[in-house]
Amino acid sequence: MENLTLIGMPSAGKSTVGRLLAERMNYAFLDCDALIIAREGPLSELIEKRGVEEFLRIEERICSQIEVNRTVIAPGGSVCYSERAMEHFLRLGKVVYLKIGLEEVKRRIGDFKARGVAMRGKINSLDALYAERVPLLERWAQLTVSCDGKTAEEIAEEIMGAVTV
Repeated sequence: MENLTLIGMPSAGKSTVGRLLAERMNYAFLDCDALIIAREGPLSELIEKRGVEEFLRIEERICSQIEVNRTVIAPGGSVCYSERAMEHFLRLGKVVYLKIGLEEVKRRIGDFKARGVAMRGKINSLDALYAERVPLLERWAQLTVSCDGKTAEEIAEEIMGAVTV
């Protein structure tokens, strides 16, 4: 296995599970949001000042340029909109969807506007965002792991068992 890319809704645990997985598999860990922040500034400011579409272009450009090996990659939740970035992640290794239910997203995320969640067009609620993104996440997933009611450790163990078989 070359790389693992974890996709999912905001608050699904991509970074938390990703760090655990990387440690247990002796892989590097790459947080794509941290890359964007380092190069362009805080996500919420980017979205507010440059707009969602420009933010998505920046995210696509940065994610599509990643070249790593033996790395767990945690992109932002909105990467599922980018065919170019998602096809790049598929070339880099296995794409794992961390699936959580809408109620769990609402419980975990709190104030999504303060968090810097990219909401396109007429999407103005978590319900609408969830309905828009889940089909895209399912489309790109090579492995889906249901995360509701599980600890990050349990999720990491489940992924390791599925990808090392």
